[in-house]
Amino acid sequence: MSNKRGIYWFTQDLRLHDNLLLQHASEQVDRLHCVCFDELKSVFDRRFLPIEIDDSAKREFTMQSLGEFNQSLMQLGQVLHYVTVNSLDDAVLRLEEMITYYSITDIYVAHSASWYVDYVLTKTILRHPKIAVHRAETASLFSQALLPFDIEDLPASFSRFRKQVENILLPIAGPTTTQLPPPLNNRDGLPASYGCEPSSLKIHHGVRGGELAGLGHVRDYFSTTAALHYKSTRNELDNWDSSTKFSLWLANGNVSAKMILSHLNRFERQHGSNESTHWILFELLWREYFHWYSHKHGAKLFAFGGIQGKRPLTTFYANRLRQWVEGNTPFPIVNACMNQLRETGYMSNRGRQLVASCLVHELSLDWRYGACYFQHMLIDYDVGSNWGNWQYLAGVGADPRGHRKFDLSKQTQLYDPENVFIRKWKGDQPNSRLNAVDMVDWPIQD
Repeated sequence: MSNKRGIYWFTQDLRLHDNLLLQHASEQVDRLHCVCFDELKSVFDRRFLPIEIDDSAKREFTMQSLGEFNQSLMQLGQVLHYVTVNSLDDAVLRLEEMITYYSITDIYVAHSASWYVDYVLTKTILRHPKIAVHRAETASLFSQALLPFDIEDLPASFSRFRKQVENILLPIAGPTTTQLPPPLNNRDGLPASYGCEPSSLKIHHGVRGGELAGLGHVRDYFSTTAALHYKSTRNELDNWDSSTKFSLWLANGNVSAKMILSHLNRFERQHGSNESTHWILFELLWREYFHWYSHKHGAKLFAFGGIQGKRPLTTFYANRLRQWVEGNTPFPIVNACMNQLRETGYMSNRGRQLVASCLVHELSLDWRYGACYFQHMLIDYDVGSNWGNWQYLAGVGADPRGHRKFDLSKQTQLYDPENVFIRKWKGDQPNSRLNAVDMVDWPIQD
C-alpha cells in the first residue's frame, strides 16, 4: 500500500479557486504539508536597498492574505505553516529538513516568474533526486503548452507578443478545491486568529488582503460601469475607482488572472464591449508578457545591462537616492508619488512611470536601486512586471525605441494641473538641490 506524503509550497498562489496544482495534490497524496516561506531575499537585495525602509503596508496586506488563506485551509482540515528564513540557502536547508523529517515523496510548487523560487527548488532537487516534483502554471493566463512559440522564442516586444496570442482561445478559470488530504502536522501552523486584526491600510477604506477579499473586489468592480470608462480614467494619480486595482490581489495569487478574465467576459456579455473593456484585457496581456519575459531571461531580469546588454551611463549618489525615497527631490509630482507609496504601499501606474523616469534620467541613478525599492514597498509587487518595466524605462529591456524619459513639468500639467494631488501628498516642499557637499567634497558652485 502506497503512502504518498507531499509538501505543497505556496508562493504566488494563496487561493483555493482556479488552482490546478492544489487540486492535483488533493488527489495524488495521502498526507499533505502546506508551507509558505516569508519573502525570499539574497545578497542582491541588501546591496540595492542600502537604506532603512518602512514596508509595513506590504507586510500587513501579506499577513491578511496568509491569515485568510489559513482559515480556508483549516475549514478543509489543513493548516498553513509559515517559515521564516534568512537567505535563499537557508530556505533550501529548511525545505530539506521537512523532506527528511516527514519522509516526503512528492513536492508541489507552482511555476514561478521568480528566479529565487527556482533557485531553492533546483538546489533541493539536486540533493533529493528521488522526489517527484509537480509544477503547473497558477499565476498566468496561458500555460506554456498553449503559447504559439517556445519560451526561448518569446517575441522581443509586447506588440509582437500580443499579435501572436490575441487569437488564442483564452482559458477559463478552473474549479475550486473543496477537499484536501489530512496534514502531516496540524501543530505549529498559523493560529486561526493570524491576520484577523482590523485593517490599518491607508490605500483605501476597508481594503484587506486575501482570497475572499480579492474575489469580492473583482465582483464589486464589475457590478459598476467603471470598466466602460477605464481607458479614460486609468492614468489618474489618486482615485480608487479610476483603475481596477486587481494587481493588489494578483500579486499574492489571492485572485487568478483567469478568474478576472471570466468576470470581464461576463460583463461584456451583459453591458457590451468597448475600447475600455478591451484595455483591461490589454493590460492583463502586458502582465502575461512580463511573466514569460522573466521565465525566458531569468537572472538577466536583474542585470545592469538588462536583456540588451547595454550599460547605462549612471553612477551612485547616496544622497540622491535618499531624496528620491523620502520625496525630497526638486520635482513636486515625484515627491507626491513617493510619499503616497511610503504611506500606502501603492502608486498609480502613471506615477510609477514618472518616478522611474526621474530616478534614471534626472537623478542619473542605477535603475536597479529603484526596482529593488519598489520590490520591497509595493503591495502589488510582481517580479516580472516590476523588473521588466524598470528595464523598459531604463532603455535596457523590451522597448524597441530605447529609454523613456518623461517631461515632469508637462506630466504635472496633464495629470495634476491644479496641484491637488501634490498638495495632498505634500510634494510641494521640494529640495531645490540634488547635490550635497560634505567636508571631503570639492566645493559646488551654484
